[in-house]
Parts: sequence; C-alpha cells; structure tokens
Amino acid sequence: MAKDYYSTLGVNKGATKDDIKKAFRTLAHKYHPDKKGGDEAKFKEINEAYGVLSDDAKRAQYDTYGKTFAGGGGGGPQGFSGFEGFNFDFSQFSGAQNGGAFEFDLGDIFGEMFGGGGRARSRRGRDISIDVEIDFKEAIFGTTRNVLVRKAAVCEKCKGSGGEPGSTQETCKTCNGKGKIRETRTSMLGTFATVTTCGACHGKGTLPSKPCSECGGAGISRKEGEARIIIPPGMEDGEMIRLTGAGEAIQNGTAGDLYVKVHVKAHSSIQKDGNDLVTLLHIKLSDALLGGTYTIESLDGPVSVPIEPGISHGHEISIRGKGVPGRDGRRGALRVIVEVDMPKRLSRQAKDLIEKLKEEGV
Repeated sequence: MAKDYYSTLGVNKGATKDDIKKAFRTLAHKYHPDKKGGDEAKFKEINEAYGVLSDDAKRAQYDTYGKTFAGGGGGGPQGFSGFEGFNFDFSQFSGAQNGGAFEFDLGDIFGEMFGGGGRARSRRGRDISIDVEIDFKEAIFGTTRNVLVRKAAVCEKCKGSGGEPGSTQETCKTCNGKGKIRETRTSMLGTFATVTTCGACHGKGTLPSKPCSECGGAGISRKEGEARIIIPPGMEDGEMIRLTGAGEAIQNGTAGDLYVKVHVKAHSSIQKDGNDLVTLLHIKLSDALLGGTYTIESLDGPVSVPIEPGISHGHEISIRGKGVPGRDGRRGALRVIVEVDMPKRLSRQAKDLIEKLKEEGV
C-alpha cells in the first residue's frame, strides 16, 4: 500500500498549506524523539509527509501518482513504486497493454523521474575540469588564457555524421530503422516490454553505408585542441569558470561543459579585500612626527603617498581609483595602512634629543 501522507498529518486532501504546517508542528512537537513519550519512527513519517505536502510540485505529483500500486484488481499490476517519492502509473506511458505484455519506454520513465515531463532526457557528453594558474595582477584586471585540452570532439573529416564524405545513409539493421529496441521480460509482476534507444545508430534509425576512416563511424574522435579562456577582472582564488559546450562531444547529443578552476598566485605585498586592494607602508618615527612623502609600488606602477605630521600607527590612507575594477567600470581604492617602525637602537645624541622632547611633553 502506498503511504497516505494526508492521513499521517491528520488533514484532508483539500487542506491549505497553513493547515498542513499547523498539523505538522503539532504532531512534530508531540512525537519528537527528544521528548518524553516521543516516537522516532512516527516522527520520521511526519517529516516525510510534510516534506511532500508542503512542496507544491511534490504534492501535485503525489496527488497524481501517490496511490498507485494500491493492490489487486484485473490483469496485472496497477502501478509501480520503485523509488521513494516516485510512483508511476504505467498506463501513462505509450503502449500500456500490448498483447498481454505491459510495455513502457525507459526514457519516458527516467524523464518523468528527473523532471523531463515524460520525455527522454537528451544525450550529453562528459564534462571536463582543468586547473589554470594566474598572477595576482591578472586576477585583478582580467586576462585570457589559451590552453590545450585533449577530449572527444566532433570528427573533422565526417563532421560528426560517422560516414565517409559522399556516402549514403542506410537503414539500421539492429533496430530496423526505428531507433529503438523492444525487449520483453517476464517477472513475478507480469510480462514487461522495455523500449531502449538503439545502441548501434544511437536512435537515428540509419547508419552510413561507408564508415568514416578517420573515426571508424563514431562521428567522434579524441584529439588535442586549444580552448580560449576569458578570465574576468576581480577573480578570486579557487573560483570556477564554466565554458558551455566546450566539454566532450557525443554523437547525436549535446557536448558537455568545460569547468576551469582558477588558482591565483599571492602577491608579495598586496592583498584583495572586495573591490579594494590593501598594502602596508612602513615609515620612520621621525616621518610619523614631522610628515613626509613615500613612494609605493601599486598594480598601476609607482604611487606617491603623502604622510601628514603626527600620523599614528595603523592609520589608513585611501587612494581612490587604484583598486579592483567593478562591473560598472569603476575601480575600488588602494588602502595603505601605515606602520610606524620604532628604532631598536638609539645613539647617545638621539637619546638626548628624545629626552628634550620628553621634557617638552612630546
């Protein structure tokens, strides 16, 4: 018997989402395993029921298929519930009854299971992942990389047809041009006729009269090709870039994707903080007291940094337009954090001068 989630929560089939939520909270509070007199098994049933009925899509699917395979009747099984959360009524699929054998298309079933609306999912090539290392400056301003990738690609000679140029297409002898193969099996539940895509012609129903000498009729060959990777400004270390359709090709299907993981080399003196760049500037104690000018190396080249008299340790100087480029074209700031270096050794003259400053209250 299929589970009756409405009965589990004690609500009727027309209950609103608020009714379902209230019922769940009441029952969850009552049967929680941590409470005295709680029931872990019952608590799991309540959670399962709420997980389905609180989701509009799952609830609609449950209302349609949830009570199939409810037992006996007539000539054969009423439905199938092979996966929790998926219940199929075989009469929904093409050729429900064919000479006593129950026929269904595996592509239809898996399309229904994975959100395909009852249609078989299209064939798709494998995804590929590679790693690319770039400099810190390239990550900030963006760059382009050309990398060699060895993968399955469309055969250049036959353009993916699988046949020698000029050859004709003939009916596939394996499936007799239907593109699908029907196989009948008998089990304790009855006789089932499964329909699968023909492996010889991959569902096309035809094959080239003369296979391509380059790819052997596969339409696909493994080769090394160059992939152009555009790395946008502001890239973070470890971020991924996806190139749609740049993965492995597959005959009569869609190519997979190429995933590029970007590794950014650390800079010796600059760090990234959002759209800003941060660096340290070490200055002498005398310049902290009297002021001065320092030159630092930014990603744009040398930059002069004025030091105001009496600047304190840890003070931050912001230089606009020297940071990370944003999507609007504007750049963040270069934030310079001042660190006052205290002298480790003082000459007798320096000590005397500092003593005089001390007497003046400095």
